[in-house]
Amino acid sequence: MARTKKPKRPKNPTGEMTLVEHLQELRHRVIVSLAAIVVGTIIGFIWYQTAPPRMLPLGEIIRGPYCNLPPELRADFTGDGECRLLATSPFEMFMLRLKVGALAGLVLASPVWLTQIWNFITPGLHKSERRYTFSFVAIAVALFVAGALLAYFVLDKGLYVLMSIGSEFQVAALTGGEYYNFLLSLIVIFGVSFELPLIIVMLNLVGILRYEHVKDKRRLIIVLIFVFAAIMTPGQDPFSMVALALSITVLVEMAFQFCRWNDRKRNRERPDWMDLSDDEASGPIEAPTPIGKASRVSVQPEARPAPKQPAPERPHAPSQRGYADGTDFGDVL
Repeated sequence: MARTKKPKRPKNPTGEMTLVEHLQELRHRVIVSLAAIVVGTIIGFIWYQTAPPRMLPLGEIIRGPYCNLPPELRADFTGDGECRLLATSPFEMFMLRLKVGALAGLVLASPVWLTQIWNFITPGLHKSERRYTFSFVAIAVALFVAGALLAYFVLDKGLYVLMSIGSEFQVAALTGGEYYNFLLSLIVIFGVSFELPLIIVMLNLVGILRYEHVKDKRRLIIVLIFVFAAIMTPGQDPFSMVALALSITVLVEMAFQFCRWNDRKRNRERPDWMDLSDDEASGPIEAPTPIGKASRVSVQPEARPAPKQPAPERPHAPSQRGYADGTDFGDVL
C-alpha cells in the first residue's frame, strides 16, 4: 500500500501565531536546548577523566590554578608532594564531576540554545534584523568563552593573593567542593558579564538604545561597572575585580562606538522629512480670509416650450387598384 503523505504545513512569512502556537514553539525550543545540554553534559562527564588525543583531562585542567601554587601554600595529603584536593563526603567527587560536566555541556551546547533563543525572538523582528542570527550566536559564544578563559588565567593570580595571606601561621587545605565552586562561579560570572556589550549592540540595532543616550554618561557607567565587579567576584580579591571591571569597560566602550557608527549610518539613510515636526512636514498653511458680502442673484423665469401645432392633412391620392379586366374604379364612377 502506498503511504499517504502528510500535507505540508503552510509557510508563515509574517510570523503571526496564536498564543497556543507560541507555547508549542517555546516547548519545542526548550526541549531541543535541554537535549543539547544533556548531550554536552555527557561529553563533559566523560572528558573529566578521559581526554581525547593531545588534550588534557578536564579535571586536570580545572585543577591547574590550584596546583600552580607553591607547595608551601597548599596542604600535602599524599606524602609524595602530588597535588590533590580534599574530599570530605562519599559523593563529593561524583557530584563535582557531574557539576563540571554540566558546565562543560552548557558551554559546548551554547551554539544550539543560543540559536533557539534567537529564533524564538526573530519572528517579531523585521526581515533585515533576522540576518544577524549567525553573527549573534557566533559573537555570543566567542564572548562567553573569552570571559571563561580570562577567569581561568586570572584565578592563578587571585588564588595566590588569597592563599598567601597569613601563610606564616596556617596552610590552606581546600576541599574539592570549595575550590570547584569558587572556580566555576568565577567562570560563569566572567562569561555572562562579557555578554553585556552584545546586549547593548542588540538594543541599538532594534532602535531602543541610541548613542546620544549614553555618550554623556560614561563616568557613571564606569563607576557602576566597578561596583558590579566588586560585588560579583566570588573571592573579593582586588586582582580579579580589577580584571573583570577593566575588561567589561573596554568591551562596553567598543559597543558604544558601534552604536555611534550605526546611528550615523541610520541617519544618512533616513529621509529629512521624518525629522521634521508635524507642522513643518505639512508645509505652510495660508490664513483664512473673511467671507465677502453676498451679492443679489436675479432669477430669470423659466422659458416654456411652445405648444405643438397639428400637422396638415394630406389629400388622398387616387387609388391605383381596379377590376380584373383592367378597368379603373375612377372610369366607372
